[in-house]
This record gives sequence, C-alpha cells and structure tokens, in this order.
Amino acid sequence: MKTFARHTLALSVSLAFAAAAQAGDFDDMNPVTLRLAHVVNEQDGFHLAATKFEELVEARTDGKVAIEIYPNASLGDERTLLEGMQIGTVDMGVITNGPVANFVEQMAVFELPFLFPTPEAAYGVLDGEIGQELLDRLADVNLKGLAYAERGFRSLTNSERAVNTPADLDGLRIRVMENPVYTDTFRELGANAIPMAWTEALTAMQQGTIDGQENPVNVVASFNLAETQNYMTLTRHTYAPALFVMGMPAWNQLPENAQEVIRQAAQEAAEYERQANAEMEAEQLTALADAGMEINETPDLAAFQEAVAPVYEKYGEQFGEYLPRIQQALAE
Repeated sequence: MKTFARHTLALSVSLAFAAAAQAGDFDDMNPVTLRLAHVVNEQDGFHLAATKFEELVEARTDGKVAIEIYPNASLGDERTLLEGMQIGTVDMGVITNGPVANFVEQMAVFELPFLFPTPEAAYGVLDGEIGQELLDRLADVNLKGLAYAERGFRSLTNSERAVNTPADLDGLRIRVMENPVYTDTFRELGANAIPMAWTEALTAMQQGTIDGQENPVNVVASFNLAETQNYMTLTRHTYAPALFVMGMPAWNQLPENAQEVIRQAAQEAAEYERQANAEMEAEQLTALADAGMEINETPDLAAFQEAVAPVYEKYGEQFGEYLPRIQQALAE
C-alpha cells in the first residue's frame, strides 16, 4: 500500500509539473542536443529507459532539448562513459551502479549481497532520503545523479555444471563487474572471480576463457547467453540499481526549467523500466529454458548467505552510516 501511495504521489507531482512546464516556457531557450549512452543493446531495459526518457524530455521541452541515444557501448564501456561525462565528451548515460561506485565508493553499499529482500524494499530506499543523499554525492566528482533505474536482481550462469550450493562454484571462472564488493563476494563463494568490462566478457564467454557470469535475467535474455551458458542459478544474490547520470558540464549548460524536466523525466523513465523488467522476467525465463538452459529456481540460499558473511565484516564500516541506516529502513 505504501508503494502504491508513493507512486500515486509521484505521478500527481509529475502531471502537475507537466501541466506547468508548457512548451511556451522554452520559447527563449537555445536548442540543445544531449548524447545519452549505454553499453547494452536495443532489447535491454536500459534502452527502454533511455527511449522513454527521450520521449518525455523532447515532448516537454517542445524539442528544445533533443536526446540522441548511443547503445551497444558505441561510445565506450561504462567507466569510459562516466569519465567522458566528467569532462564533457559524453553528456549522460544509463549506467550500472557497480562502475559508478568506483567514483563514489559509498554507492557500493547497494551491492552488498542479499541486502534487499524484494524489489519494492529496494525502491523504498533508493527513492527515499538515503538514495537521494547518495545521488547528491556524485556532484563531488563532477557528475549529476538524477534517478535510479535498475539492473535488477543478479543471478548466476555458467557453461560447466549445475550450481546449487557455494561448493558447486569451486574453481569456476566467473566474470564480475569491476567493483571490489562483487569480486570479494564471489571469491568468498569459492569462484575464481574475474573483474572485466561487459563488452570483454561477451567475447570471453564465446571463447571459453571464462566459465560464467552473474547478471539479471533480462541481461541473460537480451544477450542470448543461452548460446554459451548452459546453466542458470536464480541466486538473486544482489540487487543492482542503475543510474541516470549526467555530466556536470552538460547539466550546468541547461536553464533551470530544463533541468527540472530532465530530473522528472529520469525518475519517470526509471520507474517505467522497473515495471517493464518485472513484466518481462517470466517470459524471459521460459524462453531461456526453451533455448536449452537448465534453470535452478530453488538453490540453497541459506548456504550462499552464510558464505558471504565475511563481505559484511570487511565492508560494513567502509560505508559509514549508510549500511545501518538501510538496514533500519528495511526493518521498519
């Protein structure tokens, strides 16, 4: 009920703002084109979020702010995109939280394994005070955090064997994001965790130089990983946000009314993508099974949770007050 009320309020605010921000508000604005980049393909949720954002922004500014979308890592991997935003060679993007945490380490608190029990629990934290504080911290590194879309709950795939407990991961070469929390999580689970960019991981899976990877179902489906990965285990070990991020050079060139349109459109596009992911997952799992992937929907999650306890011991204090605040919010 809280979730419904929050979404209803957000929609009311959005509609009120949309009514106020009529095209005439932008009559005196010089046209601007913003380059929005992401690293996945046009079937992925990131692209859905980007296209919804494009639609909302262009409509609400009467085309004075145009959005050009660059998918498929055409402007670089996620770290490269973030660095480009800082110096103004890329304007904005939809970026997985893991690489963002390399710029503001407190963002990695969201990557702790088994932190969020449900998507709704995650949304409550991300869309609330804690999430906004962390978005605001990006300003310290010349980035503007706008809203949280999602990568979603991550699960494991591999080409070698079925996995039901951490013992089954022993020795498997698993690609993880270039983020120490992910690396340490999978090392504690017994895997040979190999950090690498996603574009490199796709080639490595095809060539057999890695055995597996961990990502949400939507990524596994979008990239046809059933062609190289025979087994999926629905560990749902980490909920991964994704961020609408803008470089401060691009943000600062916009008048205040355009900034408000950008901010609100990012939030609405993020919520749109979350809903789309939820609706698509069941169909995607069926399609992956039909393509020959063996899917374990009931792994021994208690064993996985026990195995990653050292990750909390190592990182608990690194995130300052954010971890206990999140845990308190989840308990309320």
